[in-house]
Amino acid sequence: MRDFRKPATPEPLPLAQLPALLASAPHRLLFLAGSIAVLLSMAWWAVELSWMRFGLPHWPQPSIPPGWAHAMLMQYGMFPLFMFGFLLTVFPRWLNQPALPRWRYVPVAGGVFGGYVLATLGLLGLPWLLRLGFIVMLGGYLLGMLSLLTVYRASEQRNDHALSCLLALALGTAGLIAFLAYLFGGPGACAMLAIRLGTFGWLLPIFFTVVHRMLPFFSGNVLAGYRVRRPRWSLPLVWTLLLAHALLEWRGVRGWLWAVDVPLALVFGWHAWAWQPWKAMRPGVLAVLHLAFAWLPLAFVLYAVQDVIFASSGQFVLGRAPLHALGIGFFGSMLVAMVTRVTQGHSGRLLQMGAVAWLCFGLLQLVVLLRIRAELGGDMYLWLVIAAYGWLVAFLPWVLRSAWIWLTPRLDGKPG
Repeated sequence: MRDFRKPATPEPLPLAQLPALLASAPHRLLFLAGSIAVLLSMAWWAVELSWMRFGLPHWPQPSIPPGWAHAMLMQYGMFPLFMFGFLLTVFPRWLNQPALPRWRYVPVAGGVFGGYVLATLGLLGLPWLLRLGFIVMLGGYLLGMLSLLTVYRASEQRNDHALSCLLALALGTAGLIAFLAYLFGGPGACAMLAIRLGTFGWLLPIFFTVVHRMLPFFSGNVLAGYRVRRPRWSLPLVWTLLLAHALLEWRGVRGWLWAVDVPLALVFGWHAWAWQPWKAMRPGVLAVLHLAFAWLPLAFVLYAVQDVIFASSGQFVLGRAPLHALGIGFFGSMLVAMVTRVTQGHSGRLLQMGAVAWLCFGLLQLVVLLRIRAELGGDMYLWLVIAAYGWLVAFLPWVLRSAWIWLTPRLDGKPG
């Protein structure tokens, strides 16, 4: 008798069919590009830090400060590839519109990822390639904004979350323009503005907006008696405080940062409590969303502590520890949590973490602690090197497993 049970794993496609498979859904193409960037960005940074700490003969140096290069390519290249993959998939659903056709998202992936790769290669002592990469990346951003704006304008069911994402994308685009101005001879203040906008006007608003919409929704779908709370007041309040933080930090007015970071810590802490994580520790794919979000209020507690000490004594005691609690702890952990969930669900698999995703998530928590430890004295660059290579160790198995899923058909035989 013929066995009609579905195979445990899909059959791999011939190489010639992979481009069509990747282009069949925005998340496949852009998540794969993002996963490559997860390793490529940190590989360059790990070697660069090794050069700073140990000295590596003949290692080419970028034409811009390495820290600025690291900040820009992580904030405008690596993370946004995942963000575009998510938004180009869910934005039409949020607004009750049909899915985007391929010609709307494939060029976005080509522009953002192609520009990112060129810019990364440009760090190897090729300033003209660095500039070209950011120009191409800007083109990808503009195409992405056009695609999402077209969906927004066509919808009669516009909502705060969609508008917030568009505003963040507009500020991210402005940040890229500011950095290009610096690359073509503008003052360093343009680069600093781009970096601040990348964190507090682009990444954090997008991440918080998506979590604000999706985390209560996911929790309510799983947990009986769960109270879904999405307060409308929090998005505009958070936006106001984040832009104030970006402006104060950019202008060097650090003595007043406590006035925005203390409220941000309280607002994010309230959300962490209101979303009732103690009820959501099962299943694991839901638990990690709550655990990842816990880093956000914690990061701003660290910011607030540092701000208060600086305002009273002028000492910058925690260095970049708050920033990396935010960047690795919240952004990195939430990336693993959300991308794993989307990948499982959109490949016809069970919504579960699995051993590889848990390993990545767990090791990433250790990487955050190592990076924070680097700011607390001793051989700072040694700790930085360990943390950078730790990121690669944490992500490599997850990237390989996820890439296999994105490069193979859905288990349930559905398109996409």
